[in-house]
Amino acid sequence: MTATGPTTAPDVVDVVALGESMVTFLPSRPGRLADVPSFDRAIGGAESNVACMLAAAGHSVRWVSRVGADGFGDHLVQAIGAYGVDVSAVRRDPACPTGVYFRTAGDRAGEGHEVAYYRTGSAASAMSAENMDLDAVRAGRVLHLSGITAALSDECFALLWQLTAPRPDRPLISFDVNFRPGLWQDADGPHVLLDLARRADIVFIGTDEAHAAWGVTGGPAKIRELLPEPEALVVKEGARGAMAFVSPRAVVPPGAARVGAGGTPTAPGCATAPRPAAAPPTFVPALDVDVVAAVGAGDAFAAGFLSATLRNLPVGTRLRHGHLWAAAALTAPGDLATPPTRDHADRLAALDDAAWGRLRLGPGWTAARDRAEEEVRTP
Repeated sequence: MTATGPTTAPDVVDVVALGESMVTFLPSRPGRLADVPSFDRAIGGAESNVACMLAAAGHSVRWVSRVGADGFGDHLVQAIGAYGVDVSAVRRDPACPTGVYFRTAGDRAGEGHEVAYYRTGSAASAMSAENMDLDAVRAGRVLHLSGITAALSDECFALLWQLTAPRPDRPLISFDVNFRPGLWQDADGPHVLLDLARRADIVFIGTDEAHAAWGVTGGPAKIRELLPEPEALVVKEGARGAMAFVSPRAVVPPGAARVGAGGTPTAPGCATAPRPAAAPPTFVPALDVDVVAAVGAGDAFAAGFLSATLRNLPVGTRLRHGHLWAAAALTAPGDLATPPTRDHADRLAALDDAAWGRLRLGPGWTAARDRAEEEVRTP
């Protein structure tokens, strides 16, 4: 893909991801936090997870955030940068600390799972339009955001509101709803997330989130009725699969003109032309996976879908890449996993429907680059 857009610094990248990353402490063995004797240090954050996986797959990516002027901030910047992510726009805050959290082993949804966050007053919660490099934020073909950032502070919400405002030079806005009830101090959270989702170009949401946040029941079609504005709405249905509703005014990487009804060019976030009739949704079933831990699977799915979107692949193929990248996270113990190589993912995504349905992936499958046929179960 040839870079297009601004020609002055900062350099234009494929994806900019803005949001908080924290130092994560993973238990050395299963058990209650009160009983675990030691922890291993890692990194975690929805947006930085997406950034790291995309960079590991060869995309140019920038992560924008604030961290404390402390050792944990040093670690985050170094660790995320080691994936090949541009961290030059990360600001250091001498007054506020880097956020950290501790969690028990296993799945968040498991019985007895505990997470202890220490992020109140963190450096990232102080992000605002006044103290961030907005030129660096906007210098991407895609700007990836999540609802977690909007929950951190009023300043963070105002920043997202400004970044998602319609403007001719706006990058393609990707928004993962990421509804976390514990982060919202009042009842406004669901309304805030709905308003932000309606301003985005690509939206990711699970049916469980839509029910928890907005009381939506009845499946993906009902969510689309609530969110008709995004050009691409990706609804995840857990182990069943994912469905994408994509406007006929197809989502393509910025730099390629998008044409609305009557041949009128349209810019991201600018509804200057009537929306054509809705296209049928595309559904792709999830893969059969030997799950190690579910943490980070949603971020990985978004990264895989965005990677395929940047390559302007068909909608069904984008969903398959999302499932494959999610499978990489599901079969690894931490928040981050190594995505499959592009050739490996393309080969698996090209399987016919029957072979896709027989595919079973377990730990270490992303290293089996030349053994795709061994991953397909015999009928």
